[in-house]
Amino acid sequence: MVVVDEFQVDSVLYPTAWYNTLPLLSAVPFHSAWARSVRVNLLAANTHNTRMHMTGSGIYTPESVKMLYYYDMETESGQLMLSELKTRPRSELTSPAAVDWSAYAKGVKPFSSELLDFPGTIYFDEFTFMELKRNTGNYTVCQKDLHCHLTYKMSEKQTDETYALGAFDGLHTVEGQYYLQICILLKCQTTDPRTCGEPVGSAFTSFEEFSLSGTFGTSYVFPQLILSGSHLAPERHYEVSRDGRLKSRSGAPLPVLVMTLYGRVFEKDPPRLGQEPE
Repeated sequence: MVVVDEFQVDSVLYPTAWYNTLPLLSAVPFHSAWARSVRVNLLAANTHNTRMHMTGSGIYTPESVKMLYYYDMETESGQLMLSELKTRPRSELTSPAAVDWSAYAKGVKPFSSELLDFPGTIYFDEFTFMELKRNTGNYTVCQKDLHCHLTYKMSEKQTDETYALGAFDGLHTVEGQYYLQICILLKCQTTDPRTCGEPVGSAFTSFEEFSLSGTFGTSYVFPQLILSGSHLAPERHYEVSRDGRLKSRSGAPLPVLVMTLYGRVFEKDPPRLGQEPE
C-alpha cells in the first residue's frame, strides 16, 4: 500500500506461489479485489500445481471488463493471457466516489435475533458466527468493535446447505502478523455449524437480494463475491455503495459461496523487525 500511495505505482507484476485457502484467501478473488480497490493493474502469475492447491493467475484491473483470469483445478495445463491495459489507470479512469466503509453500519441498530452465536475458525482465526435459519432475514454478529450487518433474501434455500454470517476483529498471527477486520457470509461445509469456515467448492442455494456492511475502523476494505465453482460474480450483479454496503443490484439469483468485506487495519499491526514503534 505504501508503494501505491506514496510512489504512485500504476502496475504491479506479481509472480507467486499462492496456496488457495477458501473461504478468504483464494488467489483470483483476493487479487481481483485488491486491484479494483487500490485502482492499479495487477499481473499475477501463480504457480500451477493442483496437488498443492496452487492455481489462479490473472490480469486484474480497476475495469472489470478488461480483467482476465485462469483458474483450473482439474488439469496441470497453464494458459497465456493477453490484455490491453490503461498505462496509468489511477489518472486515466474516472475515480469512483470515496467509500465510507462504516457509514451505513454505524447508523443502524444491531438487528435483534433469538439465535445464539457460536465460534468457528478460518485460517487459524477464531470468528464469531450466526447461522442463517430463514429464507429471508436481517442479522447482526459482533466481535470486539466490529458489528457486521446482513440483510438478505434467498430464492431457493437448499435443505442440505447451511449458511452463516461471521465477524473477526483481531490480530492474525500465523505466517505473518497483521490486524484484520472481516465480515463474511459463507456456506458451511456441511449442515453441521461446526464446519462453518471449512473450504467448500459448490453451492446451490441462490440469493436474490443481499446487503453486507460493517463498522470498520479502516478505509482499506476489499470486497469479494465468490459464486459456486469459485467463479467471480459479474459486476453487473452487485455494487459497493458510498456508505459501505456490498449489495445486490440485478435481482438475478446468485449461487453464493462466499461474500466478504476484508478489512486491513495497518496501524494496529505489530512493529516489524528493526522498525521503531510509533
